[in-house]
Amino acid sequence: MARPLLKIQRYFRRKPVRFFSLILLYLTAGSLVFLHSGFVGGNFSGSGSGAGGGRGRDPLVATDPGAGKAASTARQEVAGAMSRVFREPRRHGRRYGPAWMKRARQDGQKVGGRGGDAGWNRALKGRNGKDTDDGRAKYVGCYVDDIQKRALRGVSFFDYKKMTVFRCQDNCAERGYLYAGLEFGAECYCGHKVQGANVTESECNMECKGERSSACGGANRLSIYRLELSHESARRYGSAIFKGCFLKPDNVSLALPVTAVLQNMSIDKCVDMCTEKEQSLAVLAGDRCHCGFPTSHFSLHEPEEENMCLHRCHVEELESCGNDQYFVVYQTQVQDNRCMDRRFLPSRSKLLQALASFPGAGNTWARHLIELATGFYSGSYYFDGSLYNKGFKGERDHWRSGRTICIKTHESGKKEIEAFDSGILMIRNPYKALMAEFNRKYGGHIGFASQAHWKGKEWPEFVKNYAPWWASHTLDWLRYGRHVHVVHFEDLKRDLFSQLKAMVLFLGPVVSEDRLLCVEGQKDGNFKRSGLRKLEYDPYTPEMCADINKLIRTVDVALRAKNMSGVPMEYMPR
Repeated sequence: MARPLLKIQRYFRRKPVRFFSLILLYLTAGSLVFLHSGFVGGNFSGSGSGAGGGRGRDPLVATDPGAGKAASTARQEVAGAMSRVFREPRRHGRRYGPAWMKRARQDGQKVGGRGGDAGWNRALKGRNGKDTDDGRAKYVGCYVDDIQKRALRGVSFFDYKKMTVFRCQDNCAERGYLYAGLEFGAECYCGHKVQGANVTESECNMECKGERSSACGGANRLSIYRLELSHESARRYGSAIFKGCFLKPDNVSLALPVTAVLQNMSIDKCVDMCTEKEQSLAVLAGDRCHCGFPTSHFSLHEPEEENMCLHRCHVEELESCGNDQYFVVYQTQVQDNRCMDRRFLPSRSKLLQALASFPGAGNTWARHLIELATGFYSGSYYFDGSLYNKGFKGERDHWRSGRTICIKTHESGKKEIEAFDSGILMIRNPYKALMAEFNRKYGGHIGFASQAHWKGKEWPEFVKNYAPWWASHTLDWLRYGRHVHVVHFEDLKRDLFSQLKAMVLFLGPVVSEDRLLCVEGQKDGNFKRSGLRKLEYDPYTPEMCADINKLIRTVDVALRAKNMSGVPMEYMPR
């Protein structure tokens, strides 16, 4: 036995390459066996999974409503380890037009949430006023949800432990959908249009998993709500974002240089054409499709009433294609690159200009906007490696380098403030700012604090220490700042174009209107938290509110003493 082993040893000593090749083949084979066994034993994305990668409902759900309860129990056992999973379902053909085109037309059946009064009243039967209209959403009714052809065809969300009506509505509204529907007590579906038959209310008889007093659909039945979207919510139709109805520009060929007459016009066709031409706007005008970018000739700043664009497409009767005088506008997936180039200042500036704010007041977002609008990097009093890796190249420069357009700072106090020659002071509603900073502290720039942090001792302690700083930060900058331009976060969100234009003019560079219009289309960047984990309750106690309200009044008085407008009304005591 020893002789053969000795021969093998001599052989590999003479041929070391072959030895290492053999070892490599052995390790590769072992890795493949390991990966294969892990895949077979741990794959959750088969067609039988309701929350995984399957296209339709999993086989555990019976199409017969009578089998719903047994199927629902089996589904919960399978999906227990997969709660809180978002998936984007298969796209079913066309994208759908604006809300005003959604009407029921199929043999007298209610196929949408905007049917006649009889259907509305029947849907509301047995519901109290709070259930039907709480200012956030209106209950529409109980609808059939077909496995092969969903009633709501947007994203879907599953939580087999804590699903509530509010949570489903909030998730769908955050993504700009018009409707939210709940099914099987634990499933949430979003969509722009209801495409199922209205049925009796008794068929939506399952309680929500996280809210036993509320109904969350039934077996293949959806409890559907129509959402009251906030102004900043984007209304999405497939890959495009609906921008509104606009009056025809004076010079169409100058404002929208790419034009074509399309047979059987539809939103899909126009969006696809403009995407192929690498244009960010798809504009429908009857049988004509125009493409272009937002410019001073067509800025999208003066939307018209949506019913002015009420003109059905030839093929898709539920879509609006605009007309000769009023255009329907969509934003495509094409990125507007007119504002994406950035660099350091060509020559070092002797002026140190601050971008000052309390933490959580939107400083990083403001930096993103300023960099896009000016084309110059912003700097920082600190160094944050994660921000540098996300494109803020001025983060590594010393704050006194003079190579950046402005310098982020959260500092307060006479000495720190007087180090700057001028500054933009960002102020945000303290109730929002404190929550944003708490999320950043425990979850990162676009992450979230855990429920344990919110309900533990960390949150009360944080409010106690940080709320007074919110006020003292603003008061110090108003007192010691040499030349201060105040911007309210809420005003910047409402009127980005004019507010950002004023900020850029304050900083000095020449303002390009086309560049500012480009910024409007790229305004969110990578620094917006999603609504997936928004708190479903108010974390502020009455004692906290009383203290914060006093601070708000103090800041309001200080602003008015400087002949500035006071804090926005939404800041004022709750």
